[in-house]
Amino acid sequence: MEKHIYDEKNGLWYELQGDYYLPCLTLPEQQDVEIGVWGERRRRFLRQHHRVLYYNLMTTGTLFSHLAEINQQAEEMFFRMVNELSEKEGITEKLKAENQILWVQRMNNIRNRAMETVNSELIYA
Repeated sequence: MEKHIYDEKNGLWYELQGDYYLPCLTLPEQQDVEIGVWGERRRRFLRQHHRVLYYNLMTTGTLFSHLAEINQQAEEMFFRMVNELSEKEGITEKLKAENQILWVQRMNNIRNRAMETVNSELIYA
């Protein structure tokens, strides 16, 4: 039996593995994109809860571009929300100079609320 055969009907090469011919498939090249913490959270969520979408994105070669886009949107949304909420609640540098503990408590509260919103609207949607 031949090690490799070509099927003209579908245009695929097949390789002999034991008693079976399996298609020689390769994933498309993916660009090296930096994905941050938000992108990693999105990847973990897709891999655990939406496997079909995860594998579709992976096999089409668009997974990393999707994760990079989500990461960028999440960062922008997070920083915009932190700035808006801190201005709305009157948390200023003056408060930071006068009472650092209170400033840290209120900023952590704002960051946690912004993180929950980004998670619910972008990462886990």
